[in-house]
Amino acid sequence: MALRHDLRRGALCMLAAHALFTAMGVIVKHLADHIPVIELMFFRSAFALPVILAICARSGGASLRTRRFGGHALRASTGIAAQTLGFYALSVLPLAEQTALGYTQPLFVTILAIPFLGEKVGIHRWSAVVLGFCGVLLIAAGQGVGFGTMPPALLLGTAAGVAQGMFSAVTTMLVRQLSSTESSSTITLWQSLLMGAYAALLLPFVWVTPGWGDLGLLILVGLVGGCAQWLLTEAWASAQVSAIAPYSYSALLWSIGLGWLAFGDLPGVAMLAGSGLIVAAGLYILHRELVRRGQPKGE
Repeated sequence: MALRHDLRRGALCMLAAHALFTAMGVIVKHLADHIPVIELMFFRSAFALPVILAICARSGGASLRTRRFGGHALRASTGIAAQTLGFYALSVLPLAEQTALGYTQPLFVTILAIPFLGEKVGIHRWSAVVLGFCGVLLIAAGQGVGFGTMPPALLLGTAAGVAQGMFSAVTTMLVRQLSSTESSSTITLWQSLLMGAYAALLLPFVWVTPGWGDLGLLILVGLVGGCAQWLLTEAWASAQVSAIAPYSYSALLWSIGLGWLAFGDLPGVAMLAGSGLIVAAGLYILHRELVRRGQPKGE
């Protein structure tokens, strides 16, 4: 399918996708104090599957035939690790903090591109990585790190949020490798099936029978997440990555607004400043990627 490059459509789909992902995060955070994370992930994968199948059908169908099952299994393993860490961070951190820490993914992608892709990272991108991690330290300082006042749960939640970014970056690297021989639809379908299967294997050990209200919310987690994934797919198919990628940072605005409405959380100065550094670092890395593509000899 040819790229349409409809910037308005791509931007609207990106904004809507991250609004829905943030809304899903609100539901997860509400449920996480009495529903195990593994159970949340199972419903996230199981009830997103119909939407994923619809995406695959719309793009011409996806085949499960593959010669790289091991690669798909590894990609799903890192994906479920990232999701586990993200859901745990959601359970203990304010929504905006968890969202901001997830933006460390481009920083880790830059670092991991060295061993995975053999890239040479120059001073510009290294500076952006350092700037981004300074933002992480600012967010942590706002929670009390370094002053002896941070509860262990918040410390673990902050570490989980950063680790989520790292595992998401590993997943991105694995997808890049798989995409050399596999279609995006096949990768997405295997991801959904295997992540659901992994969660299902662990489910009997943690299962908590939900009430009818919680069951409805668990199903909603999957449906909302699946719809958000469909919108994200449409966004990437509608316009060039460089044009719409900055709109992904709208999730921070959604998380601040919904975090305040749903939980009464308002970000402090340290969180806002730290988030600003992480976002600036991510945008600068994107800029340098575009410069590098136009200048093949390096940075």
